[in-house]
Amino acid sequence: MIGVQDLRKGTTFVDDDGNLYRVLDYQHVKQGRGNATIKTKLRNVRTGATIDKNFQSGGRVQDVRLEHQTVQYLYSDGEAYHFMNTDTYEQPIISADMLGDSAQFLKENIMVELLTYEDKPIEIELPTTVDLKVTETAPGYKGDTASGGGKPATLETGVVVTVPFFVNVGDTVRVDTRDGSYVTRV
Repeated sequence: MIGVQDLRKGTTFVDDDGNLYRVLDYQHVKQGRGNATIKTKLRNVRTGATIDKNFQSGGRVQDVRLEHQTVQYLYSDGEAYHFMNTDTYEQPIISADMLGDSAQFLKENIMVELLTYEDKPIEIELPTTVDLKVTETAPGYKGDTASGGGKPATLETGVVVTVPFFVNVGDTVRVDTRDGSYVTRV
């Protein structure tokens, strides 16, 4: 059991009804002289539904231990994403609803951490950065510099990122998977 004040983004726990939740957002709100309120945005890991839930300070929830294994992303069939454990050659499948925004950074053969609970895949952890090729963006012009704004660029996975003006179609850029921001041209 952990106290609700110890909940942080990414923490997974089971509530009193047996639902498995992952914390998406966390806010500690102090009120005058009374107890603090812990406001959270949670995703039900099994159904993919997102809810807002408030806890009173001092409450407790049952934390869970997730198993980690390194897997390789193979392909998507539109509704599910297929991975392969390179040690055992097992091929776990995760639905698009469960992956959420993580799916926009997946490209074939990328290695990710698969999180499982009771031998069922529930989520992936992406590397901090991924290198993706620019497939569409406005052309760069003479005088465009690294500072002073940017332009939208569509990358090979379909995600749109703001890049500096000097980045052109065909360039490979490094993107931070935590917030979807441009890091550098590779």
